[in-house]
Amino acid sequence: MKKILLIAFAAIVTTACGPSKTVQESKKTLKGYWTLNDISYDRPGTFNVTIFEDTSAECLEGSQWRFIPNNNFGNYEISNTSCPTGKRYFVWTIPDTGDNASNYDIMLKPTDEKMKSTMNNTGFRLALSYLSDDQLQIRQTVQLEGSPFTIKMNFSKNAE
Repeated sequence: MKKILLIAFAAIVTTACGPSKTVQESKKTLKGYWTLNDISYDRPGTFNVTIFEDTSAECLEGSQWRFIPNNNFGNYEISNTSCPTGKRYFVWTIPDTGDNASNYDIMLKPTDEKMKSTMNNTGFRLALSYLSDDQLQIRQTVQLEGSPFTIKMNFSKNAE
């Protein structure tokens, strides 16, 4: 009887401690290479926006991204020759919010190529607003003149 209770307890603990099904499926879908096709805003106008405290939105458009779920590392490479080019690295995660598939985030922490934080262990929390096998939209809401301002980044998948 003790063995049955011990096995049942171990099964419950193992199941309860793992990431939700939504997080597992999202990581699997994100795995691979993506192109950041365009960046748009929630209102009309021309804005001087710096993304991830790194570069302008114009420079980031067309960049190539890679998400590696088994170690939560990733990178993006800017190829626009009018901008500071090269590879940037990050650590990413999807915080578990249960199986609420309609509202979850992705967190990115910029690092160097050895995966050491470049921003004193701080990063960015972004809304993962759309994810399919070949499309991704990430939104970042910041403050502009005292009001929320949303930056939308639209990706398409190149390969796994």
